[in-house]
This record gives sequence, structure tokens and C-alpha cells, in this order.
Amino acid sequence: MFDLIIKNGLIIDGTGNPAFSASIGVRAETITILRGDTSGLEAARVIDARGRVVCPGFIDFHSHSGLMIFADPKHEAKVRQGVTTEVIGVDGNSYAPFLRPEDFDRFAELNSGLDGWPELPARWSKVAEYLDLFDRKVAVNIVYLVGNSPLRIATLGWQNRPAGPKELADMRALLRECLEEGAFGLSTGLDYPPGSYAETAELIELSREVARLGGIYHTHVRYWLGDRYLDPFKEALDIGRGSGAPVHITHFYLRVGSPGGADRLLGLVEAGRKEGLDVTFDSYPYIYSSTRLLIIFPAWAHDGGPERLKAVLADPEARRKLREEVRPRAPSWQEMWLTNFRRPENHRFEGKSVAEVAEMMGKPVVDALCDLLLSENLGLNYVSAGVDGPSLPKFICHPLSMVGSDSIFLGQYPSPRTYGTFPLILGSFVREERWLRLEEAIRKMTSFPAQRLGLPDRGLLRDGFKADIVIFDPAKVSAPATRTEPKQFAQGIDYVIVNGVPVIEDGRHTGALPGRALRRGRAST
Repeated sequence: MFDLIIKNGLIIDGTGNPAFSASIGVRAETITILRGDTSGLEAARVIDARGRVVCPGFIDFHSHSGLMIFADPKHEAKVRQGVTTEVIGVDGNSYAPFLRPEDFDRFAELNSGLDGWPELPARWSKVAEYLDLFDRKVAVNIVYLVGNSPLRIATLGWQNRPAGPKELADMRALLRECLEEGAFGLSTGLDYPPGSYAETAELIELSREVARLGGIYHTHVRYWLGDRYLDPFKEALDIGRGSGAPVHITHFYLRVGSPGGADRLLGLVEAGRKEGLDVTFDSYPYIYSSTRLLIIFPAWAHDGGPERLKAVLADPEARRKLREEVRPRAPSWQEMWLTNFRRPENHRFEGKSVAEVAEMMGKPVVDALCDLLLSENLGLNYVSAGVDGPSLPKFICHPLSMVGSDSIFLGQYPSPRTYGTFPLILGSFVREERWLRLEEAIRKMTSFPAQRLGLPDRGLLRDGFKADIVIFDPAKVSAPATRTEPKQFAQGIDYVIVNGVPVIEDGRHTGALPGRALRRGRAST
């Protein structure tokens, strides 16, 4: 007897192969493909998927839910898109290991404009302890990457200096322990101190440890490097070349104002593959980027940690220097919108552009931002129109691309990518514009990322695989989220099943929390 049978649906199995008609049986969290007449089979429940596509659950290769999912374990913004597994610990900014509780608190404060800092269910220091907190307590599965920031904090502290031989050996040992506890690889965010203080040679050494244990190197590149166009990505490839680690470039796109086009960026990756490098990337289908506001400030302002940063923001002489150096990470200050204001007196600025906020405060831009960051304990986030829109299909449709939403769960005006990435691709890029076949789009969301991560039993509808399943209406799937009204759930996704348990049923959340932390090198149990 099956726990569940899904019948009459159009099966797209995640391989990229053409759709076919069949039924799916679910028993004890695993899938059985049922061909032919199923009328004689018994099941506790039957879902009639007539007129719907049935496919594997979607895997999001970049999400900032590592803390915020504890505050909202139903995770509706993502699971309503069909996401059943997501990658956290991205951009070098992860939350284990932390050997000293005070360093965890300092880092959480520093990064609160990106990952938030909600009330936590427990305190932890090791990766294994952190992963245990997700099991059967959240709606989706979790894949964890170790950020290089906590590795640096544990061995070098918060200073901007190169690692010595002993410190590098200590980082490698700590990284090895994290990988052995189930982390899938190393992440870097080379615009985010203190991880951004790492030199290329240091990252090659750490990535050698990753390669030795079968993980991946997942990187937000050093965007300010060299020509600020090709050179940041050349460094990523050099790290793969020097270490032998698989390289995954995250949120890969053409920035507005770049000195060249998308083809030269994609050509770098293609040339790396021809050379023999194992390199892939992910992209999201929006022009709206988003991150912590602190990213606009130069490295010297961060040197020494959050206390030093706050002292810099408050110092009149430092502000004079910052006025000369700080520039918008968008075409203008008018195209950067602030969010995540928590103090009542600052709520009037929510969703306003930096230019508008500075005018409302009657201050120069840098002074206004310094004052607000100090008032909000560094926790401000911004959304900007920083992505070249016309080139997006080249990235989304490229054979080496997967899907990473870069979802951020802060404020009243998060980027719409948090609520709409996967259905936007299915509705716009596939159905409306026909840039992608539906089967290929689903492969990019399912088996391709599962293969990249080394998930042995997810990403395909195949006998014996875990029952992470999405049922959606291909004629109606869409993403209504916009920049000014971003908190709108996906439409046309009827059922989402995680580990055999319906989490979305008839378009509504059931309250079930069947997710678990997946661990590298191990089949799910």
C-alpha cells in the first residue's frame, strides 16, 4: 500500500528528456514510477494531477535563510515557489563554526542587513550542532556551505592581514572538520569583510582541502578587482585551476555600466570548461539585486570588526574620507531603495531610495547612511536596479547555468526574487518568451543542481529517490511579485511535497515541517 499516489499528471522527471504520462507512488518518503493502470493499487491518499506537470522539487542554489528560517519555519515565500531544498551559508557568511560565542554575536550583528538576526532556538558552535536544528523543524531541506569568514575569524580575528602558515593550517583543519560533519563545500563573498581580506593564494589552499574531500567552491566574486568586469571571474577560475576544486560562480550576471557585454563573461566560463576546469554558475531572472547596506563602505572602515566599523561611521573625520570614496552600487542613489528599518522613528524611510532618504533627513548621502546604520545596529538592507536586464536570458538559458534566487527575507520591500524566481522562469522564460523548453528549465532547477552538489537521491523522479515533488499548472504558473509589491506568493503551484509530506496543498500551506539538513556524502535518512 502506498501513502500517496499522484495520477493523471504529465511527468517531467528532471533529466531534460521529454515529458511522459505515468503515475507516481510514494511510500515511506520514496518514489515509485507507476506505468499503466493503477486502479488496483491501494493508497492512503490519491492526488489527481490532470492538466498539471509533476516534477522533482526545485533546488535553490543561493538563499539567505540560514537564520531567518528559524523565525519563519513554514518558509512560505520559497516553498510556494516549489523549492524543496536550498543552499545556505553563501557569500562567505555562514554561522558555523564559531569557537567563541561573542564572535558569533559580532558576526550576526555585522551581517544582520543580509541574513537578519532573529531569536534563535538554541546556540551552537559546530556545523553538526547547527545542522541538527533543521531536522523536522523547517519546511524545506537544507544544504550547508562553510563560509570563509568564520574560518578567518576563528584563526586571524577581524583584522585585514594575510594568513600565516600556522593560521592557514588551522583554517584548513577547521574546514576539514566542517566538511566531515556534512558541509558541502566552501563559500566566499569577496566583497564582504572579513572574508574578503583573503588573498587568492589563501583561497587556493582552502579549496585544495575542499577538492580532497569532494566538495565545491561556491563564490561571490571580488567585484572591485582589476577591470571590475572580467578580472573578478578570472580570479575564481584561477582558484579552481590552482586547487582542483569544482568552481561554482553564484549570481552570475552582467552589471549595469559594465565596460563589456555578457558574451565575454560567458566566454570566460566556456573557455574554462574547454581547458578542463569544472565550473558552473547560477543566475536569477530579475534586474533587482540586494544585499546589506554596509557593502558600500571600503575595507578600511571594516578593519577590526563591527565595533571599529561603528566608530568609523560616527567619526567626523572618517566621514569626510567616506564622502570622497563611497559610491552607489547602482546607476545612481535614486536606484537604491532601503529596507529593514526596525526603529519606529525610521519606518518612514522604508522602501524609499537613498536619494529620497538623504533629502528627507536634510543631510549628505554618506552622513544620512552613517546615522541610519548606527541607529539600526548596522542592520539595513537595500535593493537596487543593478542588473542588465536585456542580457538576462543569456545567463538563465546557458547550458552551464542553474537557478539561485539569492533570496533575502528582510524588511517590507525585499527584492521580488525572494518570492518569484522559479515561477518567473517557468511562466515568462518558458511559456511566454519560449527561451527555454520546459523540460530543460526543470532540469536546471532539479537534477543539475543535485548532480553539482552530489545529492545521491534527489533531483529526479526515479524509483527509490526521495519524494520531493512539485505539481503545477504550466498555463498559470507565474510570479506576481514586483519591486513595490514584492511580498506576493507564486501562482499556479498547487502541491509541494517534501520528503513525502505535502507542505503546499491546493495552493495553501499545510503547516507541515518535514525538511531536514542534508549532509555531504550521505544518502538521506
